[in-house]
Amino acid sequence: MKSDLDALMQARNLDAILITGPAFHNPAMYYLTGGVHVSEADLIKKRGSAPILYHKTMERDEAARTGLALQDYAGFDYSGLIKQYRGNAVLASAALYQMMLTEQGITSGRLAIYGQSDAGNAYAIFSALQTLLPDLTLVGEAGDSLLLLARLTKSADEIERIRRMGQITTAVVGQTAEYLANHTVEAGVLIAPDGYPLTIGTVKKRINLWLAERGVENPEGTIFSIGRDAAVPHSVGNPSDLLRLGQTIVFDIYPCEAGGGYFYDLTRTWCLGYAPDETLQLYEDVLAVFRQILSEMQPGGFYPHYHSRACDLFEELGHPTLRTNPRTTDGFVHGLGHGVGLNIHERPSYGNNATHDDCLSPGAVFTLEPGLYYPERGIGVRLEDTLWVDPEGGIRPLVEYPLDLVIPMSKVKK
Repeated sequence: MKSDLDALMQARNLDAILITGPAFHNPAMYYLTGGVHVSEADLIKKRGSAPILYHKTMERDEAARTGLALQDYAGFDYSGLIKQYRGNAVLASAALYQMMLTEQGITSGRLAIYGQSDAGNAYAIFSALQTLLPDLTLVGEAGDSLLLLARLTKSADEIERIRRMGQITTAVVGQTAEYLANHTVEAGVLIAPDGYPLTIGTVKKRINLWLAERGVENPEGTIFSIGRDAAVPHSVGNPSDLLRLGQTIVFDIYPCEAGGGYFYDLTRTWCLGYAPDETLQLYEDVLAVFRQILSEMQPGGFYPHYHSRACDLFEELGHPTLRTNPRTTDGFVHGLGHGVGLNIHERPSYGNNATHDDCLSPGAVFTLEPGLYYPERGIGVRLEDTLWVDPEGGIRPLVEYPLDLVIPMSKVKK
């Protein structure tokens, strides 16, 4: 949590952190500012001190909404720096950072950098800054970064925001199921009111509309795929594919709060009208693993352990896994889940970058998403809930939604 930042900085021998970029759709900056409408900013936090936000004059009111201490860029006469460096924006920007950091008493030690900026521009500016402040060590972090570790556990307010996103997400999923169920079926194909077959593309447009009507965003898109595409885990679906009875539909939806805030993640597998026997068997296998893993999860449990257990269970049921064959495209071909927050994928992590910190601690929010995929048979099945570990150590979905496979159709023409 944010309250852990100073201790984490101490543990990583960091004297300060710098976050750059906009305050929206920029997880690092959003985390400390709340995602106000600030298009360009820099946040500096010295260990043991409150952060300060540097901002443009025209965005001073939005910056003030953060409740942070503020400093206007105008106080540093950037135009004068441009003249001083004969139009060289890289050197002028590096000098501006030098002035801001010096103002905060940060001219030596270790400074970690986060946020969003053009990679080439950032490299040039921070390389120049290193020359201007030779006693300051600039630090870049990857998957186990300080901020991702802080975000591994969520506060009560963060949990409620994710729960609200879950309520919106499940409402849209329910609306989608109702929309499909109310279509007429001719020769095994859903028919739209205009008389033409219903397509994947049309359904996805509806999903985007329903999300927008509820005031949330869908920046990463939606997986809504049928048949063979449903058997390729991250196939988003072919817009021209028709909605047919009996074929598996994988519906993976992961919207976020407007401005790039907190995500929610949910997957259901559906068959319209009926499920063929082989689909039903795969579904029952996935559901059995889903329920078994959920029953075994314990507060403080090591997240990667549960991925290994899922492999055990699927292999016992006769399915290939990436553990038995790293090149397989059949069977259980992805991880058991991932953390959810300001990124759709964050910690806790189960994979090769997992550390001892990737445990199911109180406040952790993560997914459970076992699946089975057989592309040549045109069948894919995945079930996913977003879970959390409550303060008492219970592990359960933030929002409940039925796990039913079949959506009954009431308007089937003979």
